[in-house]
Amino acid sequence: MPSKHFLDTQDFTKAELLELIHLIGVLKEADRKGVRPKLLQDASLGMIFEEPSTRTRISFEVAMTHLGGHALYLKPGEIHLGERESLYDTGKVVSRMVDGIMARTLKHQTVIELAQASDVPVINGLTDYNHPTQVVCDVLTMLEHLPPGKRLEDAEVTFVGDATNVLSSLMFICTRLGMKFTHAAPERYQPPQEWLHIAQRNCQESGGSLRVAEDVRTAVHKADFIYTDLWWWVGQENEIPERRQAFMPDYQITAELMAHAPAHCKFMHCLPASRGVEVTDQVMDSPASIIFDQAENRLHTEKGILVWMLYPRLKRPTEAVRQAAMNNVEEALSRL
Repeated sequence: MPSKHFLDTQDFTKAELLELIHLIGVLKEADRKGVRPKLLQDASLGMIFEEPSTRTRISFEVAMTHLGGHALYLKPGEIHLGERESLYDTGKVVSRMVDGIMARTLKHQTVIELAQASDVPVINGLTDYNHPTQVVCDVLTMLEHLPPGKRLEDAEVTFVGDATNVLSSLMFICTRLGMKFTHAAPERYQPPQEWLHIAQRNCQESGGSLRVAEDVRTAVHKADFIYTDLWWWVGQENEIPERRQAFMPDYQITAELMAHAPAHCKFMHCLPASRGVEVTDQVMDSPASIIFDQAENRLHTEKGILVWMLYPRLKRPTEAVRQAAMNNVEEALSRL
């Protein structure tokens, strides 16, 4: 495997990411035909959540069920995550009992420390820095909705709004794959230089392009996909009036703004959305919206990532080994 853990798409090459997305597509097509190979039969996934989730929780849990495995939902108050027990000890203990760990944590450093301690793959289900499983899903969805005749490398993606953890992840994966990426936001809410440097290096290697702009109408002029996210998140509640004033109305995704993009342009949102805030109902529920295709693809994406990360590492005993072990078990049972 290219990497033991799935913490950041930057840990993988373009070829590896495309290989992963191809695997996801194959599993999705099989699922459409009612075929769900039990590739992770009897495997267990520990799911650590520091905050609630709809798509991440459901997609990983159902994915493990489809693959023949089992998922455990672990939330604060049920396990000692850095409280009464170090992250190192938690990582060591949990990884001795499961085949993989998915962690959705408030701080990126938390998932890094879990991965450093874990003896099994750790998958990043979202941190304050990035959301890699979401953006792999996003690229899959874009591939399914590319304009006729366009390759992935030809696609133009415009993200409108705050520099969130989804913005960082989407900017990184698009530039990694050689796509054209634009971020439109007021200057104060544009990406930090560290993020831009990462994306610019990606462009140099992949042939992609990166643009950051304040003029949102110009930014969407050639967009194949317009993407937005919440304007505020956990811990930013005291900034809501200031943020609303900065983004409204220019950066709200409206039918009028969509009209500045090509007729084939699709609207995307990672969800949850604040309807009537960063995007209007008219856009969310329009034929241009692919948000629910995108949401469904989280399930198929998690299946692909789980297989990619866990399947090569599972023990597969030979028939001789299996039979010998069963003989020992049966002998022990006979003594009861």
